[in-house]
Amino acid sequence: MIELKVEGMTCGHCEMAVRRALGTVPGVTQVTKVDRHSQCAQVEGTADPAALIAAVTNEGYRAQLP
Repeated sequence: MIELKVEGMTCGHCEMAVRRALGTVPGVTQVTKVDRHSQCAQVEGTADPAALIAAVTNEGYRAQLP
């Protein structure tokens, strides 16, 4: 499991945008959690963390490893 701290999500639409972006990254087998309240996201698979961060950043949010 890879966990990211994601800043800037304020609503359900934000969560869906981050979930969709993470799901497009090669190596992601499942997006298991995206939560605006805890400002985190979790994915399963072998994706490169830098690619996950880039995907979230391209959606307009800030992401980093915890």
